[in-house]
Amino acid sequence: MTEFVQQLFNGLSLGSIYALIALGYTMIYGILRFINFAHGDVFMIGAYAGYYLAMVFSFTTFSGGTSLLLAFGILTGAMLLCALLGFTIEKLAYKPLRNSPKLTILITAIGVSLFLEYTGQLVFGADPKSFPTLVENKPALYLGDAVIYSNSIVVIAVSLIFMFILRLIVMKTKMGTAMRAVSYNMTAANLMGINISRVISFTFIIGSALAAVAGILFGLNYPKIDPLIGILYGLKAFVAAVLGGIGNILGAALGGLILGIVETFVSGYLSSTFRDAIAFAILILILLLKPSGLLGKKEVEKV
Repeated sequence: MTEFVQQLFNGLSLGSIYALIALGYTMIYGILRFINFAHGDVFMIGAYAGYYLAMVFSFTTFSGGTSLLLAFGILTGAMLLCALLGFTIEKLAYKPLRNSPKLTILITAIGVSLFLEYTGQLVFGADPKSFPTLVENKPALYLGDAVIYSNSIVVIAVSLIFMFILRLIVMKTKMGTAMRAVSYNMTAANLMGINISRVISFTFIIGSALAAVAGILFGLNYPKIDPLIGILYGLKAFVAAVLGGIGNILGAALGGLILGIVETFVSGYLSSTFRDAIAFAILILILLLKPSGLLGKKEVEKV
């Protein structure tokens, strides 16, 4: 039972990171009906933004109110940088192709992804870098013999806060209403006077900012970052979005948590060699058994 509780919290921590990245995939798909494969690399940029901002502030460790403000400043700075990056990618790469075939946009997304990866290697260097200690990782909670460390609690708590904020934005704001309208029927929304370009740009900004949060939290849990981390973790987050139901925000969060827990239990109880394979096995199973995902709805398409 001790190991079970420990692995459960580890899985929730990892799943929270997947969920934040998956939210970007699912929101963009919900609006534009295409998969932004460059989103995983925005997550990577977010991790590096946190790394270099921490270096600028000479950040060492979490120790009191001043350090808390610095950590919040680093998180905010990374979110702003990635939000600007997402906005730029949409304007330069995707907006000119908005009326093009989906395959053209998909190929462009792969091209943007490769551009970010190799530019990252050129600018940041290909060697892994040690992420600064923003939060001192120490025992914070005891459940019987199980010891839960502070990093896991911080990752889960911060992720839940941002998921809740996203939920409020989508359900309670004017822009959120516009996003839901565009997702339901872009043509009708345009006829009703909704600025489609503004909604799409806002979606990219929000999704990219959440990817930056995931990048910072990844650095807390896995202190080594490199320019290619966006490939594997981006693909796993895409699997999480498909598992929950691509286009469904709650489904993306649920899919991320489920994937993180399953991956952690497989790694802990079977073998760590299967931890990457299990994600893609889940993708195959969900496409075979329930292509719409756990919370997704079947759509009828006229041909």
